[in-house]
Amino acid sequence: MRINQRAPNELRPFAIERNYQPQADASILVKMGNTHVLCAVTVENSVPPFLKDSGKGWITAEYGMLPCSTNTRMAREAVKGRGGRTYEIQRLIGRSLRMMLDLDQLGERTIRVDCDVINADGGTRTAAITGAALAVRDAVVKLRESGQLEEMPDMVPMAAVSAGMVDGVALLDLDYGEDSRAGADGNFIMTGDGSWIEAQTTAEGKPFSRGDFNQLADLAEKGIKELLGLWQVKK
Repeated sequence: MRINQRAPNELRPFAIERNYQPQADASILVKMGNTHVLCAVTVENSVPPFLKDSGKGWITAEYGMLPCSTNTRMAREAVKGRGGRTYEIQRLIGRSLRMMLDLDQLGERTIRVDCDVINADGGTRTAAITGAALAVRDAVVKLRESGQLEEMPDMVPMAAVSAGMVDGVALLDLDYGEDSRAGADGNFIMTGDGSWIEAQTTAEGKPFSRGDFNQLADLAEKGIKELLGLWQVKK
């Protein structure tokens, strides 16, 4: 039986809190069960050198886990240096966010998103993407409302969720206990119109079948459609 008596196709309880870090240009605290991630946006009036004088904007992300976000204290990466997992996740977040916005309409600005895991119980990268997308949306709305943008850039809602095969059963939104036992687990990112941005699925115990993958993708699509309801939550 899953924690909280969840059905295989059921998300953990989820919620967001806006303006959690009021000095940021926008911020969202996203909670997926006991996984809590703070996503804060800074807007910079410059772009990387390869985009200079292009008129095009950029979105990038950084990701980190706070020392006491897990059962045993993690050393700060500012001390030990960033590991390969961190680089992988922040690249995933950044390229996903760049899919949600027409960067040609942003002007030469960089939207920098800091995703800090406050508490980890599985699905930190997908929670970070869901929260970061909402924070980027809020930051762009502020740019338009303040007159820094002449019009709203074209933007598509998006969200992300995990799914995996645990003891031969396809489960949505794995917590840490489930993820650590998964024979295959995946991270899925989808837009509001049902288009996929990324689908990462990896065999952890033994190879999985096409049927298994289809089950996971179907579960993820259901969960993401529910998470996209967060885009309707008023400020």
